[in-house]
Amino acid sequence: MKLKFTKMHGAGNDFVVIDGIHQQIDFTPAQWKRLADRRFGVGADQMLVVEKPQSAGVDFRYRIYNADGGEVEQCGNGSRAFVKFVTDKGLTNKRTIRVETMSGVIEPHLEADGSITVDMGAPVLEPERVPFDAAGLQGRREGDDLLWPLEINGKTCWFSVVSMGNPHAVQVVVDAHTAAVELDGPVIEHHPRFPRRVNAGFMQIVDRRHVRLRVFERGAGETLACGTGACAAVVAGIRRGLLDSPVKVTTRGGELSIAWAGPGKPVMLTGPAVSVFEGEIEL
Repeated sequence: MKLKFTKMHGAGNDFVVIDGIHQQIDFTPAQWKRLADRRFGVGADQMLVVEKPQSAGVDFRYRIYNADGGEVEQCGNGSRAFVKFVTDKGLTNKRTIRVETMSGVIEPHLEADGSITVDMGAPVLEPERVPFDAAGLQGRREGDDLLWPLEINGKTCWFSVVSMGNPHAVQVVVDAHTAAVELDGPVIEHHPRFPRRVNAGFMQIVDRRHVRLRVFERGAGETLACGTGACAAVVAGIRRGLLDSPVKVTTRGGELSIAWAGPGKPVMLTGPAVSVFEGEIEL
């Protein structure tokens, strides 16, 4: 079949976005993986599919596939690309839309300056719900957070565990540029304490309203930006008493802004979304 798509990115986190309303999309993991391949396919960190809603009171359904072909729960940068796509394609004229995902309903809003703010919902902070197996571990209290020790490549690293609809393990590093992301990232992702694998965040505190962040994403490897990773990192930093909302998050692909008012409150993610080109591929 011939597949029409739009190549997009949010702060360098790149996507193949597909209209699943006017095309029938029923691909195998191998086909998704080929589409994401940067040599034999289009190339992307994730593939995003726009579908008709399955529930009342929402505008669209949003499905996300990682570069390894697996479907995942959430993608913050992708949600902004989603809004730009449905707006540019004339699928909606709303500035605030309700979108159902595997992990629940989100509400992105198109700002007057073209940036997009997404209500990512309240973070999940209970380890068993992330999910993270803390059995037998002795946590360390820091502010309102409880850090967990894991042995990673022969050293003990201390992590905040947070779910933003998908699991994150965030550690504070001295310098994000020199952090062992490529070496430690895969080990953290596949650590047996995380039954659904995990996104590994490496956060450098610049000041109380600014961090630098790199994320090794589950099923995709290191990406130039990770929206849910930025949300999880800021939540962890605020809970540890290191940050004050709102926080500028500098990633390798650009800057995001994260605001969080505290427990039970939603995390607000603001950033850009860019269309790169339109295309068609035979699958």
